[in-house]
Amino acid sequence: MALPLALGAQCAGEEKRVGTRTVVVGHRPVSETDAYVAQKFCDNRIVSSKYTLWNFLPKNLFEQFRRIANFYFLIIFLVQVIVDTPTSPVTSGLPLFFVITVTAIKQGYEDWLRHRADNEVNKSNVFIVENAKQVQKESEKIKVGDIVEVKADETFPCDLIFLASSSSDGTCYVTTASLDGESNFKTHYAVRDTTVLCTDEAIDTLTATIECEQPQPDLYKFVGRIIIYRSNQEPVARSLGPENLLLKGATLKNTKKIYGVAVYTGMETKMALNYQGKSQKRSAVEKSINAFLIVYLCILLSKATVCTTLKYVWQSNPFNDEPWYNEKTKKERETFKVLRMFTDFLSFMVLFNFIIPVSMYVTVEMQKFLGSFFISWDKEMYDEEIKEGALVNTSDLNEELGQVEYVFTDKTGTLTENSMEFIECCIDGHKYKDCISEVDGFTQTDGPLKYGKAEKSREELFLRALCLCHTVQIKEADQVDGLIGHPERKYTYISSSPDEIALVKGAEKYGFTFLGLENDFMKIRNQKNETEMYQLLHVLNFDPVRRRMSVIVRTTTGKLLLFCKGADSSIFPRVQQEEIQQTKVHVDRNAMDGYRTLCVAFKELTQKEYDKIDRQLNEAKMALQDREEKMAKVFEDTEADMHLIGATAVEDRLQEQSAETIEALHTAGMKVWVLTGDKMETAKSTCYACRLFQTSTELLELTVKVVGENERKEDRLHELLMEYHKKLIQDVPKNRGGLKRSWTLSQEYGLIIDGSTLSLILNPSQDSSSSNYKNIFLQICLKCTAVLCCRMAPLQKAQIVRMVKNTKGSPITLSVGDGANDVSMILEAHVGIGIKGKEGRQASRNSDYAVPKFKHLRKLLLAHGHLYYVRIAHLVQYFFYKNLCFILPQFLYQFFCGFSQQPLYDAAYLTMYNICFTSLPILAYSLLEQHINIDTLTSDPQLYMKVSDNAMLQWRPFLYWTFLGAFEGLVFFFGVYFLFQNSSLEDNGKVFGNWTFGTIVFTVLVFTVTLKLALDTRFWTWMNHFVIWGSLAFYVFFSFFWGGVIWPFLKQQRMYFVFAHMLTSLSTWLAIILLIFISLFPEILLIVLKNIKEKSHQTGPFDLPRLVSYKRIENGYVKTEDAVTNLAERHPLRIL
Repeated sequence: MALPLALGAQCAGEEKRVGTRTVVVGHRPVSETDAYVAQKFCDNRIVSSKYTLWNFLPKNLFEQFRRIANFYFLIIFLVQVIVDTPTSPVTSGLPLFFVITVTAIKQGYEDWLRHRADNEVNKSNVFIVENAKQVQKESEKIKVGDIVEVKADETFPCDLIFLASSSSDGTCYVTTASLDGESNFKTHYAVRDTTVLCTDEAIDTLTATIECEQPQPDLYKFVGRIIIYRSNQEPVARSLGPENLLLKGATLKNTKKIYGVAVYTGMETKMALNYQGKSQKRSAVEKSINAFLIVYLCILLSKATVCTTLKYVWQSNPFNDEPWYNEKTKKERETFKVLRMFTDFLSFMVLFNFIIPVSMYVTVEMQKFLGSFFISWDKEMYDEEIKEGALVNTSDLNEELGQVEYVFTDKTGTLTENSMEFIECCIDGHKYKDCISEVDGFTQTDGPLKYGKAEKSREELFLRALCLCHTVQIKEADQVDGLIGHPERKYTYISSSPDEIALVKGAEKYGFTFLGLENDFMKIRNQKNETEMYQLLHVLNFDPVRRRMSVIVRTTTGKLLLFCKGADSSIFPRVQQEEIQQTKVHVDRNAMDGYRTLCVAFKELTQKEYDKIDRQLNEAKMALQDREEKMAKVFEDTEADMHLIGATAVEDRLQEQSAETIEALHTAGMKVWVLTGDKMETAKSTCYACRLFQTSTELLELTVKVVGENERKEDRLHELLMEYHKKLIQDVPKNRGGLKRSWTLSQEYGLIIDGSTLSLILNPSQDSSSSNYKNIFLQICLKCTAVLCCRMAPLQKAQIVRMVKNTKGSPITLSVGDGANDVSMILEAHVGIGIKGKEGRQASRNSDYAVPKFKHLRKLLLAHGHLYYVRIAHLVQYFFYKNLCFILPQFLYQFFCGFSQQPLYDAAYLTMYNICFTSLPILAYSLLEQHINIDTLTSDPQLYMKVSDNAMLQWRPFLYWTFLGAFEGLVFFFGVYFLFQNSSLEDNGKVFGNWTFGTIVFTVLVFTVTLKLALDTRFWTWMNHFVIWGSLAFYVFFSFFWGGVIWPFLKQQRMYFVFAHMLTSLSTWLAIILLIFISLFPEILLIVLKNIKEKSHQTGPFDLPRLVSYKRIENGYVKTEDAVTNLAERHPLRIL
């Protein structure tokens, strides 16, 4: 629809752009003369499911066959159907069908749960105002432009612009716990001109249009404007921001009802947009599996090629090609030889295809999914304070927890409690620490600082600034109106930042109490118990780039004041330079003590200055395009030429056991980097307190203080980089031997860098003489035992993680944080950990794993991570090993049957081997195995290094398992072959046939691979016993059953009575037992020798051979053997 010309006058210079949408409130046209054309918007249905009843089958099959192994088996199955192959299509079709079906059922069930959840939301009842009446509808039928009524404790059904509420001041309280986890109340404000429309009849008279940005996922950003049309008056335009937007999923609290107009519905709501597009992370184990698959595919191709070639070599003798008892048909003689060779090649591929373990994928998925519950169930990671335990958002990365090399951690709320306590303040250079009497003032001095105290007026100005410059709200303990006259009443402060509450409580301690905000007036009680009123004109909100926030207030006498508080780095350049020094001394000293510091400034505004600021702010707020940039410019201009009053010091205590956790991570060979937005001195003090830096650590600084801020800063930076590079890399002799992942330098080094210097390194100027800053800086970082990055913007945190992640060797990185500013680095790292802290739940919502406290990281990595990696690595190696044992005798058999593609095993055995006979024992092992006790793993961090660098899935252990499989395959085949040299194995002279031969080989195979797993098991539970001995019993039972019945659907009854008949021979029994023992003898011998060695050393009870890791020496890590010998002998772990 066309907007009236008056709109252009209201919003000069703002043309209509494609990136905006126009919403007609209540679907009422602006004027009767205009043709109303309803715009097309999506409906309010939420669809989180992937499938429908109609597309489930094709879509799910398409997704599953995108997997290489599934697609490969499909091709093999089709070859068996089309070409005359030696084995039935059932042999590869049934396992593939099993894998596809299990996966489809799992995904279908998960999708059904999503459908059910969607329906609960979509079919819920809502009330819409139509023709001055309430109409009840289903939520999914809400359209953009509908006026919706929401009552207390209901959730908003879509994204609404707040028009009016039951409160006369047009405010409402909202919790967004389901969106970002923040349980505190947030205040939202109705549009100023619509607050009076608080009944169905009144709201129905509103004629307005809303122009706003197109849907985008940022929960905290919204840009729009509302144009209200009144009869015979000019239209009124008002700006709309996030404070006017009520998000779908949020809940209305402490407000009877509100009216809002739907602007974003269904899949365009911010909640829906936030649950889409989270990037998939792949673990290193998956990459290893793919590499091993390629090797086994090459083995398969070479086997098929060898057999096809030798077949035609053997058939070059006419007698072998066409013996008298098997003459060729006319069709066979006329077939092209090339076509025959190709068909034979495909037949051999089919015969040997079981070397590729298709069922491994489904087992790995089940292991990851079921294994993740052990983290959630861990009682030691349950926090009594918040009544929550650990949370697994992504089960695909369990094993990555055992491979971490770099830990990037936030400071505030992660290493510290984010529980702020006001410690002291300074006013005009005077230090104040003790509580004061009403009039006497409060002061304390130390050292070279000023004696005496500031003027009384300055003290009061400072305390008023603390009471007014914030966004704290008051929540009363009861519902009795009025605070004044009830000073003893209990109430609580609510804020999104614990710092603000600490400062307001600090001011209260010194006699100035904030009493709340009412009708745009802030009330405070002063030291004389008098109530002061200040009209709140503007709030210049805090943001991480400005690192400060301001308020503009008007006193009862009409005086206009701007109060500003923020980080010293953002306040000092904006105040009178002569005022800085006396406060800077205190700020630096407080930072050295580990306190968080904020500076407080003010300026008095004339009416003319205020009018200009007011106009600029309103213009910026009205902008639909680049609103943030325009607002930032106005803020920058407004917060200039201020006067410094003083500074505050707030203590943020270290979290319990954070120092011990960092020490354990260091001992485990991980490098810990702290990335924080705090100032350097505060962060440095915290790093010493949590033992990131030791007293012996030599600190290298790359900060503004060292580099400087003049034109030569790039040259100075280059000098420092070269100096540190020489000290850490060039002057250090190459280390030979020692501990893997030990620090190669005898002297420990720590690096401190700040945000502005990092920007210089990552984005050097065009004329910079050195373009390789980044490489030199990275080399220095990798040689340091610990790195502290302070004054970091959220994006810089992610840049640091990406830089380390992409270095040579691709080290596994882990990021841990608790706030919205940590989300970017959590998403960037290989593994993201969210702390369920006090800064909301954005971090834990976007993370792969969430834990209540930083200390839980120790058990998560050192115990769970270590065990998950060992289990899944063993699972992968075991699968390839047992399939090689399975197929090698089939390959060898071709040399004794004229390469005729005769199968060695019956089709039932081929089909059931991976599905039934050998699948459950390895699944139970991969879920329950503890080769080392969990308490030992947690208390002895160096054990973590034994499985680091993907040690158990390197090529050398893989080759060991492959040779072991080849050895056992040779024993199975030739052992039974030599048994059959005596053609009569029974007393009555009857001979055994080839199906008996294959069944004996298969029996030895099943028992050997299962008992091999029993030998590897160190932690026996009833479940292990049940699946291992149960699988063997099931095999025997199935063999008797399969051979004991004449099956009507089979053409040949070739297995009839074979198994039972085979076991009547004593020679067969002896051969089976002997071959199983010979196959396992090397393993048994290794264990016996290891036990003898351990007893001579009088060491612990673990009898696994010592792990050796095979990774090239890099980045200050060296090869294992010497320093870890004692550990390895106490807790040996076999990977070979």
